[in-house]
Amino acid sequence: MNDAINKKTPLPFDEILIREYLLDNPDFFSRYPELLLAMRIPHAERGVVSLVERKQEMLRGRVAQLEEEITSLLGMASRNEKIFMFNSALSLKLLQAEDLGELRQTLSTELKQQFQFSHVRLITVHDIDSDLSHIWSERLKPGYYFGRLTQKESKRLFGSEVGSVALSRLSNECGQVIFAIASDDPIHFHPDMDNLLLDQLKQLLDHLLPKL
Repeated sequence: MNDAINKKTPLPFDEILIREYLLDNPDFFSRYPELLLAMRIPHAERGVVSLVERKQEMLRGRVAQLEEEITSLLGMASRNEKIFMFNSALSLKLLQAEDLGELRQTLSTELKQQFQFSHVRLITVHDIDSDLSHIWSERLKPGYYFGRLTQKESKRLFGSEVGSVALSRLSNECGQVIFAIASDDPIHFHPDMDNLLLDQLKQLLDHLLPKL
């Protein structure tokens, strides 16, 4: 008896067909406006609301979401513009470097001043240096690495512990050279971040180092 009561009564229509019809005929409710006021939809916070109220609420939510996306895009565009302007100015200074020592000093000084990085280094990997060779072959297998290092790796690259790092392998024409940047902030560099800044600097160094 209870099973019979709890068993859902089959609907006299196909809900999927109704859904498809309404999607194919978005002007349906404009032809029957009285339905908009008659229909009621359960709402988690406000109880039962009309279809019009529910649609207005959804539209307000969508507008808020679009505003957040636009704000995010504008922030990203502003950030990318600053990176482009910085790299353009840095490129001119590096092109004027007369030797590798001057290039290293300019690169380190400019990046530290602009982004408050704690360390900026160009590190040559020698075959006999097993620690650096491991970083070169494992950490930098994809070409880049963003994130944390072990204490041993950190001290080998920078001489001290650091928060987070951005590492890049330079081209073979430069030899086995690691371009390494460190921040005191443990979450400044992370695996999900883009490599716009590092990639532009890498291309510049790939061009300049073989000439010096």
